[in-house]
Amino acid sequence: QVQLVESGGGLVQAGGSLRLACVVSGNVFASSTMGWYRQAPGKEREFVASITSGGITNYKASVKGRFSISRDNVKKTGYLQMNTLKPEDTAVYYCNTRSAIFGDYWGQGTQVTVSS
Repeated sequence: QVQLVESGGGLVQAGGSLRLACVVSGNVFASSTMGWYRQAPGKEREFVASITSGGITNYKASVKGRFSISRDNVKKTGYLQMNTLKPEDTAVYYCNTRSAIFGDYWGQGTQVTVSS
């Protein structure tokens, strides 16, 4: 059974940093692209960043240069380092694994709140 469990969210002042982690159980991680998405109140879920099994990264334009995605295939864990946080980064952050073989899996989300 595949489960994704996020951690690391919280309340931080603008300009601060947080590091999110997503631990993946099961055997999908190594062959999947891992992504982070977020959903702010009243808005649709949006893409934030992704990293392929080969390490190719992609970022939403507004977080490029501030956020960094990484993965540890041995620990089956993905990370999102978020620096220089802004109030508009406030949202519930979800991790996702995606592959042609195993399909899509989602975590339960972790709240990130950035105060001004």
